[in-house]
Amino acid sequence: MKKTTFVAVIITLLVSLMACQKLQVTTDSTEKEVLEKEISIRSAHSNWLEEKFQAEIVNIGLKKLGYQIEKPKEIDYSAIYISVANGDLDYSVVNYEKLHSKFFEQAGGEKKMERVGVLTDNLVQGYQIDKKTADQYQITNLEQLKEPKIAKLFDSDGDGKANLIGCNPGWGCELVINHHLKAYGLEDTVEHNQGRYTALIADLITRYKQGESVLYYAYNPHWISSILKVDEDVIWLEVPFTSLPEEQGSFTEKDTTVEDENRGFAIDRIRIFANKKFLENNLVAKRWFELVEIPDSDISAESLRLKNGEDSPEDIRRHAEEWVKSNQELFDGWVEEARKAASET
Repeated sequence: MKKTTFVAVIITLLVSLMACQKLQVTTDSTEKEVLEKEISIRSAHSNWLEEKFQAEIVNIGLKKLGYQIEKPKEIDYSAIYISVANGDLDYSVVNYEKLHSKFFEQAGGEKKMERVGVLTDNLVQGYQIDKKTADQYQITNLEQLKEPKIAKLFDSDGDGKANLIGCNPGWGCELVINHHLKAYGLEDTVEHNQGRYTALIADLITRYKQGESVLYYAYNPHWISSILKVDEDVIWLEVPFTSLPEEQGSFTEKDTTVEDENRGFAIDRIRIFANKKFLENNLVAKRWFELVEIPDSDISAESLRLKNGEDSPEDIRRHAEEWVKSNQELFDGWVEEARKAASET
C-alpha cells in the first residue's frame, strides 16, 4: 500500500513538473511573440526609387535583428522630417546632411531628431552642359549664361531663355538652384524647369541625341552619369563663387570644390536620421544605423538597373537582397555588432 502511494506521488510530481515546464515554454514563446509585435519600425522615403533600395537594405538588417517592419511610406521630404520629429515615423534613410539642413531644422532639429552614421558618402552635384556646345563657344562657367546670346543656345521652348533642367519641387536642390540663379544674376536669362526629374532627364537625353544643346542639374550617384559621360558627352560647369542658402550653413570655396572645380554645391553625404526617443529606447537599431554603409558606386549601379526597367517594388527588393548576398560577410558582421548593443540596455 505504501509502495503504491509512493509511486502515485512520484507520478503526480512528474506530471506537475512537466506541466510547469510546458507552461514556461509557452509563456516564454508568448512573451517573445508579443515583444516582436510591439517593436515595429515605421519609416519613409521620397518617390526617388534609389532611396527605396537603400531603405530595403536597412530594413533587411532590422528584420534580422528582430524588428517588425511596416511598409515604408512614400511622401515628400518636408513631411518625412516632420513625421519623424513628431514620432509618427521612427526613422528615414534620406538625410542629405547639407542639402536637407533646412528641412531638419524646421522640423525641430536635434531636440527631436538625431542623425546617425553615414549611409552613403561622396555625393557630388552641380551643373552640366553638352561638350560640343561647351567647346564651340568656350563655355566653362555658369555665369556666362548672363549673356543672352549664350543663354539662347539652351533655349528649348522659344522664349529666349536657357532651359535649365532642375529638381523636383520640394527637393533640397530646388532651393540651391533658385538661390544660384539670383546670386549669379541669371534670373533674366535662365529658366529653372521643374517636374519629375527622371522624366525631364529622359527628354533631355532625346534632345541631346538629336544634336540640341542641353543644360541640366546633375547628381551623382545617378544613372545619368552612365549615359552622358563627363569629358566625353558633357562637362561640369564651374560657378563664379560659392554662395548657398543661409539655412544650409557657412561654406567656403573649399567645401564646393571637386577636382579643382568650384561646382557650387557642397559635397554631401546621406545619413539616417531618427526620432530621438526611438533611438533612446532601441539601442540595437541605433547601433545598426551607425554601422550600415552603401557605397555610392552601388547606388549608381542600382540607378541604372532602375532606368533599364527593373523598377517594380519586387525588383528593388530583389536588388537589395542581391546586394546583401554580395556583401554577406560584412553585412552579417554589422548585424552581430548591433546585437551586442542589447547588453547595454
